[in-house]
Amino acid sequence: MKPIWIVDDDPSIRFVLEKALARENLPTRSFTHPREVLDALAQLGAGEAELPGPQVLVSDIRMPGGSGLQLLEKVHTLQPGLPVIIMTAYSDLDSAVSAFQRGAFEYLPKPFDLPKAVELIRRAVQESQREDVVQDAQDVAPEMLGQAPAMQDVFRAIGRLSQSQVTVLITGESGSGKELVARALHKHSPVSGGPFVAINTAAIPKDLLESELFGHERGAFTGAQTQRRGRFEQAEGGTLFLDEIGDMPFDLQTRLLRVLSDGQFYRVGGHAAVKAHVRVIAATHQNLEQRVKDGVFREDLFHRLNVIRLRLPALRERAEDVPMLTRHFLQVSARQLGVEPKRIDDAALARLSRFAFPGNVRQLENICHWLTVMAPAQVISVQDLPPEVLEAPLLGNTVAAPSAPPAWPVEAPVHSAHLPAQPAADTVPVSAPAPLAAANGAAPLVEASAWEQALDSEVHALLASGQGEVWDRLMHRFESRLIRAALGTTHGRRMEAAQRLGIGRNTITRKIQELGLDASDDAKNGF
Repeated sequence: MKPIWIVDDDPSIRFVLEKALARENLPTRSFTHPREVLDALAQLGAGEAELPGPQVLVSDIRMPGGSGLQLLEKVHTLQPGLPVIIMTAYSDLDSAVSAFQRGAFEYLPKPFDLPKAVELIRRAVQESQREDVVQDAQDVAPEMLGQAPAMQDVFRAIGRLSQSQVTVLITGESGSGKELVARALHKHSPVSGGPFVAINTAAIPKDLLESELFGHERGAFTGAQTQRRGRFEQAEGGTLFLDEIGDMPFDLQTRLLRVLSDGQFYRVGGHAAVKAHVRVIAATHQNLEQRVKDGVFREDLFHRLNVIRLRLPALRERAEDVPMLTRHFLQVSARQLGVEPKRIDDAALARLSRFAFPGNVRQLENICHWLTVMAPAQVISVQDLPPEVLEAPLLGNTVAAPSAPPAWPVEAPVHSAHLPAQPAADTVPVSAPAPLAAANGAAPLVEASAWEQALDSEVHALLASGQGEVWDRLMHRFESRLIRAALGTTHGRRMEAAQRLGIGRNTITRKIQELGLDASDDAKNGF
C-alpha cells in the first residue's frame, strides 16, 4: 500500500500521527518542509524515485518557508486525484474557504481528536483507492457506462448487431440514454464511416417536419426559394436516428413507411425519386403497441421499425450504476467549468442510489452539474444534495419498479432474419438490482431475506454459546465469501473483482492476504 505523506514542521505532530497510523497498519512518510514534498513528487514524475508515491497527503497550513495552501495547489497540478487534508491551528474562515477552494479533501483544525483524525485519513485513503479504480476503468471505458446486468445485456446486443445494418427500435423512458445507444450502434456498424444524423420528430412542427425529413424543391411552398436537402439525404451512406418516433404525425408515417419499403422518396414539390441508402434507428418512450391499438400509429410501420428492439432500463432499475455515473458526471462538469473535480462521500452516494430518478441519467447529470456549482465543500455530503433528492421518498430495500406499466414488456424480443438464429431466450431482460440496506440503522422497509434470517440465527447461536470474537469470526467468513464469489465471477481478475465489489485494488489485495485466500486457486476451483 502506498504511504500517507505527513508534512509538518512540528515533530510532535508528525510523531503522534505516525504512531497512530502505524497502529492502523497505514504506512507513513514524513516531511518537514513543502519543498521536500515537491522534490519527492518531481522524482516520481521523472521515474527516479525509489519509494512509492503518496496515497494521501496531510499537510500543515503554515510552515517556515512555505504554505500548505501553496503546496496544495502545486500538488494538485502534479497529481490531480490525490486527496489532501489541510491541518491548521488557525481555525479562521479565510483558511477554511481557501483550503476548500483550492481542492482540499478536508480541513482539520488543531488541536484535533486523534481517533477522528485517523478516521478522516482512512476515509481519504478509501477515496483515493476508489478514484484509482475509477480512473483505471475510465482509461478503457467505452462511450457508455454501466455494470448492471441489464446494461450489460444492452452492450451485448450492440455487439451482436455490429455486423448488421438492420433497423433498430430503441425503447425506454425519457433521459435513459436512447440517443447514446443509437450513436453506439452507428459507431460499431458497417456504416460507421458515414454521417450520423439525428432528428427529434416531436420537437419540429408538423408543417415543417415533412420538409425536414425529405427536403423540398425550389418553389414548393411560400418561402422555398432554393432546393433543400432533407435529413434522409444528409444521412446518405450512414445512419438516420428518428427520436420520439411515436409522436410522428399519422400522414407522415405513410411516407416514412414508403421509404423503408422502397428505399426511395420524393422531395416536397418534387417529381424525381431520390434513392435512400440509409440505416434507420428509431426511438420512443411510448408504448407503440398501445398507440397502434389506439389508431394513432400505423401497424405496418410499427412492424417495419420493430425488426430489432432494445429496451433501455430506467436508472432506478440499475441503482448499482449510480456511483460510477455520479463520479463520471462530476469529472465532466469540473472539466466544463474549469474547476477541481468534487468528490462525493459514501452516505451521499447511498442516498442518490435510493432516489427514483424520474428523469433518469439526464437528471443525474444535471444534479452533478448543480453539485459542482452549489455544493459548498470539496467533498459532497448528504446535506449538500439538492432539495429534489432530499425531499423525495426513498426507494425500498429493493429498487422499486415504476408505478405505471412499463413502456414495453419486461423482456423485449430480439429477432431478425439478418442475424444468426438465437435461442428463444434471446432477449434484453431487465434484471432486478441487488437489495439496498435500510439507512442509518432504521428498521428494514421489507421483511428480512432468507440469508439475513440465517445470519441472525447464526449470530444468536454464537453469542449463546459463549464463544469470543464473534465479530471477527463472522466478518472473516463474510469477506471470504464476497471475495471468492467476485474472483470466481471475474475468473481470478482482481482488478475487475475490486470494481464489481466497489473497493480499491489495494484493498482486495490486502484482504486476500489477510484472509489467506489464493486468487489463482480460487479461480481454478470456481469459487
